[in-house]
Amino acid sequence: MNWDQIEGKWKQLRGKAKEEWGKLTDDDLDRVEGKREKLIGVVQETYGINREEADKQISRWFDRL
Repeated sequence: MNWDQIEGKWKQLRGKAKEEWGKLTDDDLDRVEGKREKLIGVVQETYGINREEADKQISRWFDRL
């Protein structure tokens, strides 16, 4: 799966994102729209972590999809 596919299937995958990052709200997930950079920003902001850590978490999540 690549990020273009994630964008296309975001409505189905947002539940998996919610499982991974439970603090994310439905509004947060709506803003992401399946875009990796937006997801990095939202995870970074919500969890108070740096961009590199957010990117690592998202990469690990993506690899498990």
